[in-house]
Formats: sequence, C-alpha cells, structure tokens
Amino acid sequence: MNILEQFRLDDKVAIVTGGAMGLGQAMATALAQAGANIVIADIREDVAEATATTIRETEQVKTTALKVDVTNPEDVQKMVDDVVEEYGKIDILINNAGMTINEKAEDMTYEQWNKVINLNLNGVFLVAQAVGRQMIEQGYGSIVNTSSMSGIIANKPQEQCSYNASKAGVIMLTKSLAMEWSKYNIKVNTIAPGYMKTELTKPFFEQGGAMIDDWMGFTPMGRPGLPEELGGIVVYLASDASSFAQGSVFTIDGGYTAL
Repeated sequence: MNILEQFRLDDKVAIVTGGAMGLGQAMATALAQAGANIVIADIREDVAEATATTIRETEQVKTTALKVDVTNPEDVQKMVDDVVEEYGKIDILINNAGMTINEKAEDMTYEQWNKVINLNLNGVFLVAQAVGRQMIEQGYGSIVNTSSMSGIIANKPQEQCSYNASKAGVIMLTKSLAMEWSKYNIKVNTIAPGYMKTELTKPFFEQGGAMIDDWMGFTPMGRPGLPEELGGIVVYLASDASSFAQGSVFTIDGGYTAL
C-alpha cells in the first residue's frame, strides 16, 4: 500500500471525548479531514452539536454529537451502545476529556483532588474499558489517550499536583492496556502535549507575565503549540500507518521535556 494511503481513515468511526472545544475539536477535525466519521462526546451538548455541525459541513463526513459524562459508567456505556447502533462499529477512540485545578498541595481539598483524578484518570479508564470491550468483540481498534508532558515532569511555577498525578496515571494506564490488548489487535497509545494555545489559554499567553516567560523560557522552540499541531500525530496513531506503535508516549511539547 502507498504510504500516504495508510494515513487515510475513510469510513472509519471515531469517538472524540471532550471534543467540543480546544484540543479535542482540533483532533476531531483532523480525523475528519482524513475521512473518518466523527462522534463528538462532551458534557456540553450545545457546543458539541455546534462542533459536529461545523465538521460535517466543512469536511463532508457524517457526525454525531452526544452528551456524555465520562465519569458516569452508565453514560459511558450508553455512548458506546448508541454509536454501535448508529454506525455498527467503533474504529478509533480519542480519549481526551480532562481538566486541571491549580492549587498548592498543602491547601488542596480532598474534593478538589478527587474531581481532577475522577475526570482525568477514572474517566479515561471508564471510556477505554467500555470502548475496549467493543473493540475486543470486533477484533481491532485504535485508542489514543490524551495525557500530558505533566505526566512526565513536574510543572513550574504553577502548583498542580493532582493534574500531574492524573496524567502520569494515564501514561501507565496506556502502557498497561497496550500490554493486555495487543492480543486483540487493539493499539493503545498516548500523546503528551506541552503548553498549548487554545481558546481558553489564549488570553494568558497574550497577557504574558512571569509565568508565561517561565513556560516559554523552558520551551526550546520558545512558543506554545497550536491545537492543529496535534492533528498529524492523531491521524498517524488512528491509522494503519502506526501499525507497530504500541504502548508509546508521544510528547508534542516544543522540546520542553528534552531539557
């Protein structure tokens, strides 16, 4: 097969959790540009619908928006059932929903800790488990979990121990699932983005200040990443081009973790 053809995702079905905005939206768009039909799964139903509509109209693929709380096992299973009922299969999962709370470890409440761990780690597990069961039945699939360079290094100057711990957990979960599910022809990999300039973080970068100077000073490329710069790696991992990539961590961080 021609190498470029291996990147095509025509007629594939991809679920993107947290796909309504930011990194998830950019990754969903990239998959659609490669030919995949897209399911935007997000807690914000109205934004998910708007994103699905935009992708459908611009990329000419089938799209669906689903309201899903990834920390709720019943919600997650219903998502899988609905997608299989509508599309007949799930080829690709981009397991992306997440959040952060910046708080000093000594001041963080247990409620705050649990909120981050529950979404960033428990939610990733619940979705991977439910989709994984479907992929095991199918005999194939590709799962891409969104971790972070924060699962590899401890960020400075902001305090975010719960976020860092959750993303480190996603990395080891990815490796563990890859070890268990290789025999089912399921790929499980993770991308670890660095500091990204999204609609939510754009004001911070434009305002600048000591924290931004610190972040960019430790980034060899000297700039934040853009959401669309994750498109290539996501299409690669979702496609046949990455047929021997398994249990791997792909850092997309402008060189931050190279220091």
